[in-house]
Amino acid sequence: MSLTINVYSDYVCPYCILAEGDLEAAAAERGVEVAYLPFELRPYPTPTLRPEGDYITKDWRERVYPIAAELGIPIVKPPFSPQPYTHLAFEGYQFAIEHGQGKAYNTRIYQAFFLESKDIGNIDVLTELAAELGLDPAAYRQALELRTYKEKHGKALHHASYEANITSAPTFVIGETVIRGMAFKHQFLDAIDRELARTAR
Repeated sequence: MSLTINVYSDYVCPYCILAEGDLEAAAAERGVEVAYLPFELRPYPTPTLRPEGDYITKDWRERVYPIAAELGIPIVKPPFSPQPYTHLAFEGYQFAIEHGQGKAYNTRIYQAFFLESKDIGNIDVLTELAAELGLDPAAYRQALELRTYKEKHGKALHHASYEANITSAPTFVIGETVIRGMAFKHQFLDAIDRELARTAR
């Protein structure tokens, strides 16, 4: 029986980018697929967080920066205050999926926000990133301006919240195993092996 890891994530979640490399490495070792699914932590019009606020400042100082240093990821706390909404980036993700660049797009948006401090709520920025991946920039921009993928993204959010019962990002669903929050390669391997053994019975 084949196994697919479903990852529910948001582009403004630092733990999502920190876990990505270990997750992909574990999945590759075991020959399983990874599917990235949207989960907006603070969908519009819910106010987004401010990087200078106590919550983010403390979390980055005590957890994000130490984990990033351990993993060798040169993460930078994005300066945008408040943080950008991510619905347009996710609608662009649906465009990228349809054009065979979903995973590459997902990775590039994280890199742009957390490594390069680019405003991923800005259509101009998103269009430039899409063009880097070889996506048609004019078609991509039009899709975002016309909200072509609004309904599709909305259905994805509905699935995450009401069908998969996701309440936080990142959440990794590996068969019957659910991992909430930051995880490392050995934890992913343990979960994958446990699920592969269970389904082989």
